[in-house]
Order: sequence, then C-alpha cells, then structure tokens
Amino acid sequence: MKKLFTLSVLIFLVAIFGVEAEAQKLKVPGVDLASQVLGILDKTDGLGLSADQTTKLKANNKSFVDDVFGVLNGNLSDDAKKSKFLDLKKIRQNFLMGLLGQSLLGKYNGSVNKLLGPLKSQLGPAALAF
Repeated sequence: MKKLFTLSVLIFLVAIFGVEAEAQKLKVPGVDLASQVLGILDKTDGLGLSADQTTKLKANNKSFVDDVFGVLNGNLSDDAKKSKFLDLKKIRQNFLMGLLGQSLLGKYNGSVNKLLGPLKSQLGPAALAF
C-alpha cells in the first residue's frame, strides 16, 4: 500500500512538471510594450484635431516612445534615467502645449493617463515620462 501511494505521488509529480515545462515553451503572440504605449498615445478620438495636428502628434509620439524606451533600455544609472525621463516629459509637454493648446492638452493628457494606468507598473521608472 505504501509503495502504491509513493508510486502514484511520483507519477503525479512527473505529470505536473511535464505540463509545466511544456507550458513554459508556449509563447503567446502579443504586442510589445512600446507598441502598446504608442497605440495609446496615438488615440485622438474626440479631440477634433486637424489632419496636420494629427500628423504632427503621431510623428512626435513615435520619436517620444523611441526616446523613452531608449533610455529605459540604456546603461544609465537609475537616477540618471529618472532625470532623463523627467526631461523628456518636460519637452513633450511643451510640444503638446504648442500643438494642442491648454484645453485640448488637458483632455489629451487625461485620456492618455487613464489608458496608460494599467501599464505603468510594467513601464517602471519610464512611467515618469508620462
């Protein structure tokens, strides 16, 4: 009886570890974090932007996301990264103010912050740039 119990526990453990190892090999296709952030920044629904404003905003969004993730993946110290993220935020807000004006900027930032909320933990210190 004791041998049967030990054998069944052993078989159970082998089955569990075999399934777990197989599950680790599976890769779920998904969108990388930078693409998700860019998609959120590009949402301009309800702002009533002109085609020119939309084009300029999307171009700036792309370079901004590239800059943020360049810093995030770079070799700077944590303090230097935080400083760089805050600098990028300041430059970005100045651009947005010139492009959108005060009232649209508030509306745009509110929408972006709401959509970025669930991603902020994944962004880590890069969340300071938003």
